[in-house]
Amino acid sequence: MIKIKIDGKALEVKPKTSIIEVADKVGIDIPRFCYHKKLSVAANCRMCLVEVKNFAKPLPACATQVMEGMEISTKSKFTKDTQKSVMEFLLINHPLDCPICDQGGECDLQDTAVAYGASKTRYTEEKRVVFDKNIGPLISTDLTRCIQCTRCVRFLKEVGGMAELGLIGRGEHAEISAYVDKSVESELSGNIIDLCPVGALTSKPFRYSARSWELSRRSTIACHDSLGSNIEAHVKDNIVKRVIPKENESINECWISDRDRFSYEGLNHKDRINLPLKREKNQWKEIDWEEAYELIEKNITDIDIKKSNKIGIICSPQSTLEEGFLLKKIAKELNTSHIDYRLLEKSFSENNNWLGCKIDEIESHDAILVVGSNLKHDQPLLAHRFRRYANKRNNFSIITSYDDFYSTRCLEKVIVNPSAYINYLLMILKQVQLSTKYKINSEVIRNLLKAVKPSNEAKRIAKSLLSNKSRAIFLGHQILHLDDGDNIKLVAMHIAQAVGATFGLIPGYANSVGLNELNLNTDNISADKILSQSKEAYIMMNFDPLYDYHSPKKINSALKKAKFNLAISPYISDSFKEFDVVLPMTPFTETSGTFINMEKTIQSFSAVTPPVGQSRPGWKILRVLANFLQLEGFSYDSSEEVKTDAMIEMDKKNEFSLNDFKPSNIERGIEVLNVVRANDSDMIVRRAASLHQNKNKDQSCCLINPTTMLEEGLIDGQKIKISSSEAEILINVKADDNVCLNAVVIYGKQDETFILGMHNKVKIKKA
Repeated sequence: MIKIKIDGKALEVKPKTSIIEVADKVGIDIPRFCYHKKLSVAANCRMCLVEVKNFAKPLPACATQVMEGMEISTKSKFTKDTQKSVMEFLLINHPLDCPICDQGGECDLQDTAVAYGASKTRYTEEKRVVFDKNIGPLISTDLTRCIQCTRCVRFLKEVGGMAELGLIGRGEHAEISAYVDKSVESELSGNIIDLCPVGALTSKPFRYSARSWELSRRSTIACHDSLGSNIEAHVKDNIVKRVIPKENESINECWISDRDRFSYEGLNHKDRINLPLKREKNQWKEIDWEEAYELIEKNITDIDIKKSNKIGIICSPQSTLEEGFLLKKIAKELNTSHIDYRLLEKSFSENNNWLGCKIDEIESHDAILVVGSNLKHDQPLLAHRFRRYANKRNNFSIITSYDDFYSTRCLEKVIVNPSAYINYLLMILKQVQLSTKYKINSEVIRNLLKAVKPSNEAKRIAKSLLSNKSRAIFLGHQILHLDDGDNIKLVAMHIAQAVGATFGLIPGYANSVGLNELNLNTDNISADKILSQSKEAYIMMNFDPLYDYHSPKKINSALKKAKFNLAISPYISDSFKEFDVVLPMTPFTETSGTFINMEKTIQSFSAVTPPVGQSRPGWKILRVLANFLQLEGFSYDSSEEVKTDAMIEMDKKNEFSLNDFKPSNIERGIEVLNVVRANDSDMIVRRAASLHQNKNKDQSCCLINPTTMLEEGLIDGQKIKISSSEAEILINVKADDNVCLNAVVIYGKQDETFILGMHNKVKIKKA
């Protein structure tokens, strides 16, 4: 520790700390524009200049580290005069259009000008004008307001992972620009709106819809991935007008992904239903709630529930803890154990389905291995933490099938077919076993290891895991989508146990961990098995049966065979044509509930707006449904009461043995890799218009490695036919070196591709 004085106050601080960091810690305000605690130091706005004793010139507080005996003055006349001069300089070209600026009322420049600006300027020259640029559908530009703080440039490079903006020109002619004919496509791009201190970058969907002082600010939890980002919904006239991050250093820091920020556009989409619907002669007819419940009661009570498992229940992993608990309770009363939430999985081990450590502990590890995750799309904010870790250290390794993890320094980046994951992990396990004498009880694994010869990459990964004190192995949730996912998970757990590493899974959805902890599926019956067995009725909640389930063909066939189908959903579409009744549930902004995120943090939230029309929160729908069915134990008055009972239920868990390796005969051939873009992941984001206006040109085609294209006789740009057991599609092909061999990448959950299903072997040929 070193001793300094700031504004006459004696302090002891850590060496290599900047003046501005010291000031922030003790509550001393130093104005700034370019400085941000999460970005590199640029020191180009000069607004934070302060007086330091024995220095002839003022020093930038953001770029000056404290030294022993330093005396700093942030309030002296010299400091104030310097800051006023800088402020005057920054306003030379600023248009001063506060009345029409969307940032008016929450603008750093406006606030700082009031506090530090002069009453008049000495500069009388004409203000320069910078032409605005179209950088995509999410961010509006007014570049004449720009003061070249470069926060946006640094963010996109350091956090977003791609240098999509830059500063061109010098002096009077300097301006922020994107690359020629390029837009900003980062999954985190919206954060530059918050970072911009002057209104040069504002939200295009929000633009001119409300003034900041008209908005009510209400906290909630994002529902689109398992990170559990803390967000703030800004509401006017009971409508969500925009969403911004709420700082939580241990989870989302001060950022949110674009799908969390802009998905509010989907909340009031034309597909929202406001009244219960029943199907009559292939047409939807609106009915009141009582009629809907009576119709459901009649059809459910006609089923002989003395015979078990006559009803199948499937819900979304985005369902709240309260909704999951009530569904489980209803299932028990209806004598069915056939209930599941795993819509995409083919592997169903219920143990260790969480991150294995705190989110903010990821970067504390000395060596990390990630297997089977498209981090960029699956978990945009978590990808930032891994990217930051990898670029600081040279001990990050990843095994994946499609390399979209750009601008990341990796010890090893192995691009292989998903069917080869197991082999690579066995190679690592063998190398680890040779070094540690780790004992494996599974005879099947021991026999497999005899035929394995570790590759150079596997040796280096094993060495990295063995030679560091703190290690971690993380599996992407895509692993559970594979036929041999349980085996991959098992071998990875063996490696983790052998080297003493943290082991975890990166879950895919908001409440995957919560529903797993709830032990929603007591008999571990998969959704696939539920749909394969003949059922008299199905109850499905909070997902699109064709887009969100891995096999549209299978789920559609099962619904056709059933006598009665009930959907509980915020939206209606052609996907629901096999349902008899649809009950309108509210999205997450109009209900209270609880999510458990990937690190097992329990986060409850309240509604930020009242329900639209006559839609109702999911937990209320289930409670009243149970009452109509005359089921006992459903006298809940609030979601908090449901949560209390749910927490008691979460104590029961299934065990997972390290000896449960099951040999599998995986069919060889071309594999389809469904990359689900962040903006296509669920019903809400798919209806957020702005998120889909900037459709990447690669989304309308499939991606294949050039070597595989050569082997298959394909040419870049031609139309090909892709056939699976589900269906076939016609699509253009594009060569991409980032795709593994013997695979084809398509963007899943889209109109052009959903019919193909997910995780299937496919055949490809010229159209």
